[in-house]
Amino acid sequence: QVQLVESGGGFVQAGGSLRLSCVASRIIIRLNIMGWYRQAPGKQRELVASITSGGITNYADSVKGRFTISRDNTKNAVYLQMNSLKPEDTAVYYCNTAPSNLGSWGRGTQVTVSS
Repeated sequence: QVQLVESGGGFVQAGGSLRLSCVASRIIIRLNIMGWYRQAPGKQRELVASITSGGITNYADSVKGRFTISRDNTKNAVYLQMNSLKPEDTAVYYCNTAPSNLGSWGRGTQVTVSS
């Protein structure tokens, strides 16, 4: 069973930065497009950034210019650098394959941005 372990979340003031990390237990990250998703209270989970195995990235309009996704295939890891954070970025963040997910999710990491 694939395990996805997210980390790096926390509490930050608006305008601050956080760097999220995700490590997979198998070589899923090496073979797939990987994405970062988020789910805010009362809202559906949404894909905010994705990256192909060759490094091509794509971002939701809401985070474009502020978030940067990257990957390290040698470490089975994918990262999300989040700058200029806004209160509306508050959510639980998850990594998974994209645009179709694996059907199972890690625990995610909570990001809380205060105004």
